[in-house]
Amino acid sequence: MAKRITLPLSDGDIRELRAGDSVLLTGTLITGRDAAHKRLYELLEKGEPLPVDVRGEIIYYVGPAPAKPGYAVGPAGPTSSYRMDKFTPALLDLGMKGMIGKGARSQAVIDAIVRNRAVYFAAIGGAAALIAKSIKKEEILCYEDLGTEAVRRYTVEDFPCIVAIDCEGNNVYER
Repeated sequence: MAKRITLPLSDGDIRELRAGDSVLLTGTLITGRDAAHKRLYELLEKGEPLPVDVRGEIIYYVGPAPAKPGYAVGPAGPTSSYRMDKFTPALLDLGMKGMIGKGARSQAVIDAIVRNRAVYFAAIGGAAALIAKSIKKEEILCYEDLGTEAVRRYTVEDFPCIVAIDCEGNNVYER
């Protein structure tokens, strides 16, 4: 049975999640992929403020397709997470609570998850149309010039995912 979680995630929610748990997320989260992460990271390296506050946020690695009538977004499946691994520890150290993507993460990301008491969720690759049904609203927050890779805020309802790496470092990809 899936655990129902209301976003934003609390520290208590994170402590109770275990690798392998099925979860349905409801609330808001942000999105971003490679190009957006690179820009955010470059700002951090320069000591400049980010255009979006990542503290307490979950970021979904997605580049949605155009929306069909009646939907907030088109198919919105997860992107391979390893492509963001270079940038993720810095964002977690700023207070980001977690990520949603697909695939294994580097040891540096796992260490940052444990250090920051965060969580990594895996969404099911190939289920982009199903996932899009759980996205009720979208708003572009920054980097609109990146098109599908712009940073967005999604309002989600019963967004399906699995805890891939919990706050203790337990990892479904290593079981």
